[in-house]
Amino acid sequence: QVQLVESGGGLVQTGGSLRLSCTASGSTVRTAAMAWHRQAPEKPRQLVATIASGGGTNYADSAKGRFTISKDTAKNTVYLQMNSLKPEDTAVYYCKLAQLRAGVLETYWGQGTQVTVSS
Repeated sequence: QVQLVESGGGLVQTGGSLRLSCTASGSTVRTAAMAWHRQAPEKPRQLVATIASGGGTNYADSAKGRFTISKDTAKNTVYLQMNSLKPEDTAVYYCKLAQLRAGVLETYWGQGTQVTVSS
């Protein structure tokens, strides 16, 4: 069974930084496609950043130049380094893992970690 556990959220002032972690069990981040999404109150969940199995990355426009997604395959963990945080970054951040197993696309989500940026 695949499980994702996020950590690293918290309260930070505008301009501050946080590093979110997502540790996987039951699968490997080396071969899976990983992503961070976020959901603010009363808003739909939105994609923040992705990292492919080969290491290629993509970012939402709101994250470009401020956020960095990376992975440590030895720790089976994906990170989201967030710098220059703004109040509009306040949301619950979710880690997602997608993998092909026997030809079927499987998607798993973590429980989320709250990020609050004060003005």
